[in-house]
Amino acid sequence: MTLIHVPRPPKSAMNPDRPVSSLLRTQIEHLHEAEQRLPLRYRTNIYVNAIKTQGEAAQYSREVTEAIQNAHGDAAAARAGRVIDIAAGAHEPTANKGTGASKRKKKEKKSTVKGERRK
Repeated sequence: MTLIHVPRPPKSAMNPDRPVSSLLRTQIEHLHEAEQRLPLRYRTNIYVNAIKTQGEAAQYSREVTEAIQNAHGDAAAARAGRVIDIAAGAHEPTANKGTGASKRKKKEKKSTVKGERRK
């Protein structure tokens, strides 16, 4: 396998004081849409239109990403607790245990009704 050398980005690649680009602004908008779908307790309450620099954008991105991960973790824990309750209820006996005679009678009635329709 051929190794491809990827050079390190220059130190000037990330400047926390540099204004946000249109690409970064679009990413912020997407993160904001995702944040608005979270329950209120996970939201950051950061006014995204006030984000003007790369450093502020990075901080917002970090906080929203952590909030999404926390929300998913809490939801998974809640689902794990409910699975036990559902599984425990699955072993309850059914109340309608019969000999099956009533089912046979219903089938007989259906077959005669179908036969009468054909005449």
